[in-house]
Amino acid sequence: MDKIKQNDSYLPDWVPENAGSEFAIRVVKGVEGANKIAPEAHRHSQNVGARYKQPSTEDLVKGVLNGDRTLLARTITLIESNSPTHREKAQEILKQILPFSGKSLRIGITGVPGAGKSTLIESFGLYLIKAGYKVAVLAVDPSSTVTKGSILGDKTRMEKLSRENNCFIRPSPSGGTLGGVTRKSRETILVCEAAGYDVILIETVGVGQSEVTVRSMVDFFLLVLIAGAGDELQGIKKGVIELADALLINKADGDNINKAKIAAAEYRNALHYLQPATKGWKTGAYTASALTGEGIDNLWNVIKTFEQQTKESGVFEERRKKQLLEWTFSMIEESLKDKFYSHSSIKEIIPIIKEEILNGKKVPTAAAEQLLALFFNI
Repeated sequence: MDKIKQNDSYLPDWVPENAGSEFAIRVVKGVEGANKIAPEAHRHSQNVGARYKQPSTEDLVKGVLNGDRTLLARTITLIESNSPTHREKAQEILKQILPFSGKSLRIGITGVPGAGKSTLIESFGLYLIKAGYKVAVLAVDPSSTVTKGSILGDKTRMEKLSRENNCFIRPSPSGGTLGGVTRKSRETILVCEAAGYDVILIETVGVGQSEVTVRSMVDFFLLVLIAGAGDELQGIKKGVIELADALLINKADGDNINKAKIAAAEYRNALHYLQPATKGWKTGAYTASALTGEGIDNLWNVIKTFEQQTKESGVFEERRKKQLLEWTFSMIEESLKDKFYSHSSIKEIIPIIKEEILNGKKVPTAAAEQLLALFFNI
């Protein structure tokens, strides 16, 4: 059925022929030539396109050194890219900004799930900004082992902090790398330092070996715990505690204050029997509330005391140099691993080898030797 025409508009075909304005639905007749773009709109679209084209190496370096957060974010995206072209450009940028890096204090933050790491980082970050510091937060989101995707919700969890001009939050997908720490994290730290950020906070996903990886790239390592979650001393592995320069019992507020103090005392007693994570520094256990801000100032005083003592003793610089060497050789290991699994001959034979292992025709050690022999003889 044809639609009813009325005053250059079209009523739906179910409307009575002599209907009045009580039927509010109208289909307005189209404007002739509406598919043509106005010259002004066309020029605007061209300007937008030009604005968002990939900036040059010089533009990115200049933007980073000037503290431009947009260009800083685009530089980090370039660094995280696995494209060979992007990698070459990223290395040139890093080469130029390297003399301007290394002046920040790098703090790693890990903890048990539910300990309130993100809330603590927001409270701590706001405290530091109020004290006059520029803060960068590198929060690594766990990637799905199935889809390889990440939620990247740290800016949502740190809503107040993300609105601060002197803060830069960069959630990065772990991509399934060891412990959830991206292999580009070290380079991202350098870029943030060159952009003028005084304090770099690196949040880990708090699982597996991520703590070991983060320990190898920060100056101070903080372990966040909570009270009342069972036997505190059994709540986390001894090996993780040995990596920490300080233990912080979070959520020390309301009815939980006494529990937090008791837990801190238990940890302090246990720390007497453990080797300190940093030479010449005594690891302590403290309480704080990310919700009320209580204890945040004391935490910062502990970190500043640590920085002063380790710089005076030479341990601070010694650790930084050791980390550079660890970084170098970890990159070699990663590159060799990538080359191994991406080689066409290896990719072709791996399904066959897997089948032989699963069918009991070949033991894993012999399979590994066969694959390595094939790779090195290629």
